Amino acid sequence: MKKTIWLLSLLALLSSCSSCGDGGNGNQGNTITVVESVAPAFDADSAYTYVARQCSFGPRTMNSAAHDSCGNYIANELARHGAAVYNQYANLQLYDGTPIRARNIIASFDTANACRILVCAHWDSRPWADHDADKNKHKSPIDGANDGASGVGIIMEIARQLQQTPPPVGVDLVCFDAEDCGVPDWAEYDGDTGDTWCLGSQYWSMRVSANGYSARFGILLDMVGGKNTVFCKEQLSMHFAPSIVDKVWAAGQRIGYAKYFNNSVGGGVTDDHVPVNRQAGIPCIDIIGTNADKMEGFPATWHTVNDNIQHIDRPTLKAVGQTVLEVIYSEK
Repeated sequence: MKKTIWLLSLLALLSSCSSCGDGGNGNQGNTITVVESVAPAFDADSAYTYVARQCSFGPRTMNSAAHDSCGNYIANELARHGAAVYNQYANLQLYDGTPIRARNIIASFDTANACRILVCAHWDSRPWADHDADKNKHKSPIDGANDGASGVGIIMEIARQLQQTPPPVGVDLVCFDAEDCGVPDWAEYDGDTGDTWCLGSQYWSMRVSANGYSARFGILLDMVGGKNTVFCKEQLSMHFAPSIVDKVWAAGQRIGYAKYFNNSVGGGVTDDHVPVNRQAGIPCIDIIGTNADKMEGFPATWHTVNDNIQHIDRPTLKAVGQTVLEVIYSEK
């Protein structure tokens, strides 16, 4: 994703809320009655193991052996959990013209059910640690434990739960590729940087409607496993699908995760939910991590070599995973 927070002119009225501070819109002073989740219990240890396994292959950068091996692992594991798995391959190009072989991994449950929910994340990792404190590491690839693997780890644990306890709706789990290949800060580039990110989701979104696919809504997971993380209501999600944002945040809060799901409106982020909304026409929101200390910006490990398994937090994985399951199993 273009992990720089940005604001659209049509959303200028929200710009005063672009940070994730409480600002009168947070959870302070709200009385929330906590109830037991209607969904099966999300296993944070299992999700953590899935994150660690992805990282064990090495950085999942495009055209690498680690990328190919991890893709096979993800697809095989989702199939093992009973999903109908489809691999969507695409020949794409990076911002500098480098050809890449991308692979979106699509896993579907209860394919005959017309009522469907989309849950997605990206599985590639950033080729360049262009925000690392050490400038000598700016061209080093990252493990992407939080930025990529955490969302996929949650998806894989969700798949395990869907197999054991079928929900009332059909569910499609999509692992997008080539999301984090956008123009690095150190590159000289004169074009529009926005389209250099989210290449896999752009490809999927431009083709999926022609195949007759639709979903009630989508939930994108990004940087959802880091320590010291909260989740504000991402601004573009509030523009595209405010009712879905409210649905998800209310679900998280009612089952005890108000500490994580903050009612403040954050900035807008170029992420995989943008093409899903614009090209695929599916209302999709972004659950994306924010630095809890600053209550704004991204987690401290973002686009650095420190984005590794040592900075993954099981309680954060639990909060997000259980919330998404609550949404799925509450849908009628």
